[in-house]
Amino acid sequence: MRLAGRLALVALAIWVVHLKVDTTGAAQPARRTHLVIVVDGLRPDSVTADVMPRLYRLGRRGIVFTAHHSVFPTVTRVNASSFVTGAYPETHGLLGNTIYVPAVSATKTLDTGEREDLEAVERAEGRLLTAPTLGEILQREGRKLLGVSSGSTGSAYLLNHTTSGGAIIHTDYTKPPELAPKVLALLGPPPAHATPNDPQNQRAIDAYLKLGVDDLRPDVTFLWLNDPDGTAHANGVGAPLTKTSLSLVDAGIGRLEDGLRMRGLLGSTNIVVTSDHGFSTETSELHLEALVAPFSTPMQDGSKDIVVAEGAIYLRSAAAKARVSEIVAMLKRRTEVGAIFTRAASPGGMEGMVPGTLSFDVARWNHPRSGDILVSANWSEDSNQFGFKGTTTQEGVAGHGTSSPYDIHNTLIAAGPDFRENATSDAPTANVDIAPTLLRLLGIAVPPTMTGRVIEEGLRGGAAVRLTRTVGGTIPGSADGGYSVSAHFTTVNNSRYLDYTEVKRR
Repeated sequence: MRLAGRLALVALAIWVVHLKVDTTGAAQPARRTHLVIVVDGLRPDSVTADVMPRLYRLGRRGIVFTAHHSVFPTVTRVNASSFVTGAYPETHGLLGNTIYVPAVSATKTLDTGEREDLEAVERAEGRLLTAPTLGEILQREGRKLLGVSSGSTGSAYLLNHTTSGGAIIHTDYTKPPELAPKVLALLGPPPAHATPNDPQNQRAIDAYLKLGVDDLRPDVTFLWLNDPDGTAHANGVGAPLTKTSLSLVDAGIGRLEDGLRMRGLLGSTNIVVTSDHGFSTETSELHLEALVAPFSTPMQDGSKDIVVAEGAIYLRSAAAKARVSEIVAMLKRRTEVGAIFTRAASPGGMEGMVPGTLSFDVARWNHPRSGDILVSANWSEDSNQFGFKGTTTQEGVAGHGTSSPYDIHNTLIAAGPDFRENATSDAPTANVDIAPTLLRLLGIAVPPTMTGRVIEEGLRGGAAVRLTRTVGGTIPGSADGGYSVSAHFTTVNNSRYLDYTEVKRR
């Protein structure tokens, strides 16, 4: 072959190679990432065009889920655990913001907001959560999860407590610890907590943008923002300072969107904005520990044989367990007491073993760590001074934790390449559904421990769902003050959601 011909063939080969590279590069879709923003305590009716314009507009371009559910008990660390396990407390075993674990302490409760208390459970029982977490599942697939939080040390820890190839960046600590110098160099010293907690919230946002997006490149990030929860607890639902905290969080969400857009990543990032629970005005009528105290007697070591952990009552001795029915009878007569739960009279049944109570299975709370009685404060639809409906008899100014619809119903908004656009959905969803949906988007099989469902109806091209609304577990009135309780559910395909409980007394 002549030299000119050989050179022409070489040139053609080089051109074909370049064409293949260019064509392949052009055809490659942008790497999808998934950002879950947890706005602590965000009620759906707080997302308005005037108070939270950026989040409101994000919902308009994506999809708003109008029937989203917190997991009961509607407290932060229960739901943090459900976010990452895709399961209810019956499976993951983190049963409250305050828990009782005899292997750690036979006489005292633990605060799950404290990382040290959670680590004590790990040491004592060998495992903190009794279900695999999203971080652990992603690690097995060569992926990673980043948890960033301005909340408590405990709620941050639960986002990725085994670290699992990813990381946790919190105001007070970093995991793995060798990442801490880089965090400090990029973000500087952490600001002090404030009300509203905007300085720490903004630092969390910077951690995601400057370290997460630009360096760690996680497949999934949980970004936990501490407001409006911290501000609302002290000032009330709808209070001026609480509204200010919402506006500040909204500006932060806008900064996240702008930061992703500036990096050319907004179009390849699925953004899910949710909350751990709703919020209610509190009337401070229910003092559960004081109500139960007369039924307690000293054990041999002098400690009481009954322990109260939030709404959970633990009877430590055989003698104490004989008092379950007596305690329940007293609680039924107290108008500040709402739904009462005991272990199921029959497996999977609606009625508890104590007549006139709902079963733990209704609450999805039946776990080896469960107590003997679970109590929800009573609730009403009354409005507070700022016009926000929903009161409970719990202690404080404002809070959450009950089976009231105002505590159970919370926020879910999503936008991104995999979600429907300009849409709303009234199909019930729950915090347990977020992890399986993320796995579906990542192409990873959903494990059987995840009892949440994939939110198919929210995805582009996703299938429609079948809704059934029911009232189940209606327990007839008894001689104990004419107390009767019912649980209201909505079922989507085979997934049942607890909407609220309702108590009536003669």
